[in-house]
Amino acid sequence: MEKKLFYLSVQGRSILEDHGATSFEWTVEATPEEADNLRGMLERIAEKEESSFLAFTYPWPDTPEEEVNAGYQSHLNELYREIYRLGTKETRDGIGRYLAFL
Repeated sequence: MEKKLFYLSVQGRSILEDHGATSFEWTVEATPEEADNLRGMLERIAEKEESSFLAFTYPWPDTPEEEVNAGYQSHLNELYREIYRLGTKETRDGIGRYLAFL
């Protein structure tokens, strides 16, 4: 299947074909299936973020912060690796600095 350009925002939890529809941080070249996979990864990160927030607010945090954040960080790292794999040269250059810390 032919790859197309998609514009991805980790912060906005979106991946779109129209670069003017919203702000984005990264450009990837992906098949529709790969774009759907990225959407799923963004959704899982949002879910982990919400559950991490709840772990700190109800009623008192009884789990160490590192443990609560580990699942979220793991999903985020996986997403950035996939963005790097599918990214344009500019995207790979930008993410390469981030991945060096993983």
